[in-house]
This record gives sequence, structure tokens and C-alpha cells, in this order.
Amino acid sequence: MVARLALLATSHRVAPGLLTRAAWKVLDSADTVFAPAGHSMLAALDDADIEVREVADTPPGECAQMLLRQSSEQSVVWIVGDDGDVALTDALVPLIAQAAERGQAPELEVIHGSFDVPGSRMLDLVAVMDRLRSPGGCPWDAKQTHQSLAPYLLEETYETLHALDTNDADDLREELGDLLLQVVFHARLAEEDQDRPWSIDDVAAGVVEKLVSRHPHVFANGTADTAEDVEANWHDIKVAEKGRKTPIDGVPLNLPALALAAKLVDRRDHSGADTPIDEPELPDDLDEELLGIILLGLVAGARRHGLDAEAALRRRSLVFAEALAQHAASATSQ
Repeated sequence: MVARLALLATSHRVAPGLLTRAAWKVLDSADTVFAPAGHSMLAALDDADIEVREVADTPPGECAQMLLRQSSEQSVVWIVGDDGDVALTDALVPLIAQAAERGQAPELEVIHGSFDVPGSRMLDLVAVMDRLRSPGGCPWDAKQTHQSLAPYLLEETYETLHALDTNDADDLREELGDLLLQVVFHARLAEEDQDRPWSIDDVAAGVVEKLVSRHPHVFANGTADTAEDVEANWHDIKVAEKGRKTPIDGVPLNLPALALAAKLVDRRDHSGADTPIDEPELPDDLDEELLGIILLGLVAGARRHGLDAEAALRRRSLVFAEALAQHAASATSQ
């Protein structure tokens, strides 16, 4: 009779039952299989006709002694809990060392039955968000709405941009996490919509579909030799997908004024519209630093004249947007 204790570690982020060949082999050959009560693997093992003895409410030290005792004359498998069973392992190591001194230690083996795949920690984030939002979770999270979360989404976006500007990699990782939390939070709220519910999976599926359809040079028979070709293809495909009829369709008019102006000019250039803009003379050696100086000077000059540069640019941008829409309407009617 084989005296063996196998600790079978699995990832709860992988579907139960997706185990390695080595894991199924040790389970099939074991005399007794133990697992913490309620383990995520239990249903899959039951489907595979593997009997599992559940261990509930047993202190780690007592559980370690039980496993060592059971494995002294038979082959035993312990399915490690989803939390890693660190306390159990800490209790088991000295007991096996003592048994080894007496020549009574079982053969000890650690088997990894499944492994995390890239992106699997997203499942943890979704699970934590679900726990916070569900009954018995966090009262603050439970009272939030899409509208109440909007300021946080904006704030986290600007903090992420700040991390980019400061070139702080650690800060960028943290801020991207905060931004991702907003996405997951909004998706969790959407699951509760009684009329048109959707989930984070629907969000991800939409992004995948968009990336595939807009990169035909990668996923289909399209061609794009340069980054400029890719950008032009992306724009044309997006226009077709959205069914846009004017250059301003889809432009969020509540963008900050400078971003709105840049977006509208970009739309004009892509559409080929000849809607004029009065461009001031700029130095031939214009670069980003000099442009910043000029813009800051304009803001300062506007302030001295009692004018709001942001409001002025927004009003002018909206006038320009209307001109773009009218140009498109005229071109369609001709």
C-alpha cells in the first residue's frame, strides 16, 4: 500500500474540471480525496464519479494531523482551497518533518491541476464588485447610479492623464486600475437594468468585435502598410458602422472646448469639407512648447479683457459644428 499525500492546487479562475492530465491521474489513483467543504471543484469531481470527503470547520492544525494520519497507509489527495490553504501548509510542514525523523513520513507531492491564464485577475475584480453591490455588501456601493459615478469617471480619467504626463509607471498602473474599476462598476449596475441589461462580458465582446472589424489588414484581407493607412481605414469603417451622415455625428459636444475644437477640425479634414477657418499666422518654427506659450498668452490676454477663453472657444466651435452639418446637408441634397 502506497503512503502518499498529494496536495492538488487549482485555480478558481479557471472553469472547474479543466485539470491537467497529471491532476486527473492522481485523483483517479487516490484511495481517499479530501477537500474543504463547499470547494468550487466539488460538482466537477462528482460528475467525474470521484468521491470527495468534505472537511468543514476544522482548525488547520487538526486538519494537518488528519491528513498525515490518513496518508500513513494509503494514497490521499487534498484539494487545496481557493485561498491557498496557507495555514494548513504551515501546520503540515513540521508534522511531516517530525514523521520523517521517525521514518514514517508519506511521500509528499504538490500538483498544480490548473493555472491562471492572462487576464484571469479580471474575474476577481468582477467577483469583488458583485459582492460589494449585492445584498449584504457595501451600503455606499449599493446606492450608486450611473449618474452618481460620473464625476469619479471624469476624475479618474484626468488622474490617469496626469500619470502619463509625469511618466510615473507605478502611478499609471494604479490609475489605470482606478479607471478600470469605473468600467466594471458601471457594467455591474447595467446588469440590474430591468429593460436592457448587459454585463462586463458584453462590454468586452463589443470591444473585440470592434477591434477585429476595424483591423481588416490583420484579421481579414485588407491592406494597410503604414500607421496613416490604418487610421484612414479605421475612420472609413467607423463611419460606415455608425451610419453617420454629417461630420459632427457622434462628436460629444460637451467636450472641453479645446478638445472639442480639435475633434471638429479633425472631422472636417477627414470628411473633405471645405468649411473655412480663420487661421492666424504662426511662426515657421512652431513646436509644442511654443504653441503652449502662444495659447497661454491668449488665455492671459482674454482674462485681461474680461473674457472667458473656454466659453469663447466653445461658442465658436459650436458655430463651426453647425457649419459642418449644413455643408454636409447641402452636399447630400445636390
